[in-house]
Amino acid sequence: MSPTVSHAISDQPADDPEGQWDTWRAERHQALTSPTGNLALVETRWFPAGEHPDAEKARAGRPDTVTVTTLQRTDLVTGEPEHGLRFWDADSPAIRHFDRVDAFAYDPAWVLHATYTPVPGARSVPFEHIRDNGGTRDLVVPGDITLTVDGRDYTLSAFDDDGTLLLVFGDPTNGHTTYGAGRFLFVRRTDDDHRVLLDFNRAFVPPCGFSDQYNCPMPPRQNRFHLPVEAGEKLPVFRDGFAAEH
Repeated sequence: MSPTVSHAISDQPADDPEGQWDTWRAERHQALTSPTGNLALVETRWFPAGEHPDAEKARAGRPDTVTVTTLQRTDLVTGEPEHGLRFWDADSPAIRHFDRVDAFAYDPAWVLHATYTPVPGARSVPFEHIRDNGGTRDLVVPGDITLTVDGRDYTLSAFDDDGTLLLVFGDPTNGHTTYGAGRFLFVRRTDDDHRVLLDFNRAFVPPCGFSDQYNCPMPPRQNRFHLPVEAGEKLPVFRDGFAAEH
């Protein structure tokens, strides 16, 4: 998935969580506008089954601001691997017009502890993706996250994103004050293998909120909160009337 966001703990004092959050916000802005950040992705090109594209050849003759990388996915019909290229431009229109990502004010009430129950051998859960026309892709969910919010019990599914638990969630703010397709949150593990931390102040707009060249997973039903999650990022803000395609 490789979303542009840091989930490391900053070197701010442990008793200054708001200071840590401010640092995270600054690092987030810097990453989004980097040469291969979410705002830089201008094209994702998929090739016929069995064809392996050459990134160096594709890069030839393009401006110095362009980077080309490879990626792979599974064909929804055949189950065979598909290979593709991504084109990133450090001088993309989105970067040039980007101002900031609006966010709710830091709220310690949205730092929640939860129980984590590993699933032996893990399991695959189907996630609908924003550009698959209703199709689903199976993602590995290594355990269940259970917690109670506003008197309601939830069992959440966070998938394994290169060794980190990534929660894709929805709430009633989506499409109004926050990104319409839901938001992402990295789940922080603790010293207790059966406890995790959900700091919704670090909920973030998914990559598809910055470029229509991403194919983001959608929140499954069990990951949809009934109350507004008024914490974390809201929406990207651009200058001069520019609007990112979603």
